[in-house]
Amino acid sequence: MDSYPEIEGKIAKTLEVLGHSYATIRAGRANAAVLDRVMVDYYGTPTPVQQIASISAPEPRILVIQPWDATALKSIEKAIQSSDLGINPTNDGKVIRLAFPQLTEERRKELTKLVHKYGEEAKVAVRNVRRDAIEGFKKQQKKSEITEDDLRETEKDLQELTDKAVKDIDALAAKKEKELMEV
Repeated sequence: MDSYPEIEGKIAKTLEVLGHSYATIRAGRANAAVLDRVMVDYYGTPTPVQQIASISAPEPRILVIQPWDATALKSIEKAIQSSDLGINPTNDGKVIRLAFPQLTEERRKELTKLVHKYGEEAKVAVRNVRRDAIEGFKKQQKKSEITEDDLRETEKDLQELTDKAVKDIDALAAKKEKELMEV
């Protein structure tokens, strides 16, 4: 099988994005990645929490957010409350604590659906990469830059790459689901 660095790079990027998406799904344990999408209005500028505060997990189910600028405390608290985390922050005037409750069966099912949704989106992205690549190779074949046999071989190679990526996506999804069920 020939090497297709550009296509393999796009597929790897899709898997990387999926990994980040899965990291933001709260699995009952404290994980700073759940705050990745929380933007704080810091002096009129939307800023990620990680850029204006230190985040630590002193216990398995608690995250502590300590802003470097004490005036940002209220803004961080407000951003967390308005996010889709489903966790109420507690503010003691110095730090914000996020206590992660045990996941209910209903919440596990919701999160499992989210895992499947992200997985399907990644599969669609991988298939789109394959489709675009095949279209490019078909254009090359029409211009007589590659032979029909080369095109068939390339399509076979691209299908193998796609199948491997889909298998990797399924493995990532299964791992995340298992993580959700263990908590």
